[in-house]
Amino acid sequence: MNLYFRLLLLHLRTRRARRRSLWDEARTPFRVTLTDLDPLRHMNNARYLALLDLGRLDLMIRSGFWGDLTRRGWYPVVAAQTITYKRSLTLGQRFDLVTRVLGVDERATYIEQTFVRRGTVVARAVVQARFLRTAGGSVASAELLDAVGGAPSDRALPEWVRAWADAVRISSTAG
Repeated sequence: MNLYFRLLLLHLRTRRARRRSLWDEARTPFRVTLTDLDPLRHMNNARYLALLDLGRLDLMIRSGFWGDLTRRGWYPVVAAQTITYKRSLTLGQRFDLVTRVLGVDERATYIEQTFVRRGTVVARAVVQARFLRTAGGSVASAELLDAVGGAPSDRALPEWVRAWADAVRISSTAG
């Protein structure tokens, strides 16, 4: 239920928020609530992953890309992700989730999302996303880039992201 409330707040906030390019970073503010906590009274690791979804949605809505996606019958899915935790978040603490697109390769789009509290990194995630068609099949990266007007010339996918993507890939022959 908590995430539905946050989704509603996000929707209301994005209506008034400054528009962004899909290639800009989006800062999405949050506060740790009681339902975010685990038995040790810090934010549960699964909650971080759920909030990553909202951060990506914020960037897509504010850039106008979300509307374009839905008109085309496309939707994003997470194919892989990794997160590293550096500090804890506890009840009532405010923090921002900073979301930015790292780049695109022939298979997927890569996003970096960083939890920041008072200028200090709390956790950082790298997410590999693919776009699927509601009619079936996947959206080719070239078609995706064409839909957003291409990538900025300075947005080459970092080599470490390529290495990470290769390392986490599950082969199609794996059982």
